[in-house]
Amino acid sequence: MGQIISGKELSKTIREEVKEQVIKLTDQYHRAPHLAVVLVGEDPASRSYVKAKERACKKAMMESTVIIKEEETSEEELLSIINDLNNDQTVDGILVQLPLPKHIDEDKVIDAIKLEKDVDGFHPLNLAYMHLGRQAIYPATPKGIMTMIERSNISLKGKKALVIGRSNIVGKPVAMMLLKEHATVTIAHSRTENLKAECLASDIIVAAVGRAKMITEDMVKEGTVIIDVGVNRVEGKLVGDVDFDAVKDKASYITPVPGGVGPMTITSLLQNTLECYERRVKQ
Repeated sequence: MGQIISGKELSKTIREEVKEQVIKLTDQYHRAPHLAVVLVGEDPASRSYVKAKERACKKAMMESTVIIKEEETSEEELLSIINDLNNDQTVDGILVQLPLPKHIDEDKVIDAIKLEKDVDGFHPLNLAYMHLGRQAIYPATPKGIMTMIERSNISLKGKKALVIGRSNIVGKPVAMMLLKEHATVTIAHSRTENLKAECLASDIIVAAVGRAKMITEDMVKEGTVIIDVGVNRVEGKLVGDVDFDAVKDKASYITPVPGGVGPMTITSLLQNTLECYERRVKQ
């Protein structure tokens, strides 16, 4: 069986590293890193994510502010809240939990967050800087994926990497990050013809399309590295985009669902918050 990359275990290690750094810097600069999260509406999943982020901040000795607004909150009011947080010198990172209610323009909200406080890494300038190879805040999930690969000592140089999924949040950014590490990258998606052939030609597969168990045993060659970003609910259970049980014996490394990429997303968010804080206090 391939080696399982446990995001759950790796997250524990990295969060402890972040905590140690936070304690050190708080003592040096006389305040802790501060993340502000804004939640609009009653979506249960969003509320759960926000609570998890708040808990993670507190365990890492970071300051956390959560602003919860009702579903009917106007776009104008939300933009005003973001403006206040942009101008608050004690706030290092700002995150607006997505999705937002339909009457609010998500792009306008993301654009409104000050670039140097954009811990989600979704601001168009952050994404542009990443593509140009300049200093940028990387989106949390792709950053978590790259950290898992790096900490597992998996070499990317010259390898053929296939990213299945082209979202702005995962697919496109992780493709650019793999390219930066000298992988030869192909992006596939739901309309790609002969996906099986693309998979069989790849040394690394990042599955992020949102279709349960779409990557099957016959689509994977021996020794492939499999990073499963998918989160799908089937008969009450969470499963990935990869048929884990069928594929695990052929993979050299594989991430499980749950307990794989998921825990690394919040961990990367903590790292981003710390990064934003360090840049601000050292100016």
